[in-house]
Amino acid sequence: MRFYEDFHVGVAREVGSHEVSRDEIVDFARQWDPRPFHLDEEVAARSVFGSLSASSCHTYALTARITFESGDDVAAAANLKTELRFPTPVRPGDRVTLVSECVEKRLSRSHPGLGIVTGTSRLLNQDGVAVLVMETISMIRTRESPGEYAEEVD
Repeated sequence: MRFYEDFHVGVAREVGSHEVSRDEIVDFARQWDPRPFHLDEEVAARSVFGSLSASSCHTYALTARITFESGDDVAAAANLKTELRFPTPVRPGDRVTLVSECVEKRLSRSHPGLGIVTGTSRLLNQDGVAVLVMETISMIRTRESPGEYAEEVD
């Protein structure tokens, strides 16, 4: 379990990676974002993307999957803000790697036992090109946090 005290400003860490297949892109799109350019290669070739690509929903979901598979268990109490950008599409065969960095942190003034952590995460393809940039502000429990916060995240 990583607590507020375990986050260090300026420290970037590789969380994990995942290879994205064509079938995964199509299966996700079929269920959650069934626009033709995520399902059909011919339609995708005529789209702004130029070829089949993962939906933005799928790209964001990859960050959750990679985090879960890494076992990176954070003592989170609440997510206060998330901003997403998708500068480059995810293509079939891409191997994406999630890299996260703490950019700011402070103790909460109104909630003893909680800290506010601002972070930037980048999902990079095998060429090091960002396919997602995510900025987050989260409330993270301190090691000495009151039991009421511990019960919320257990």
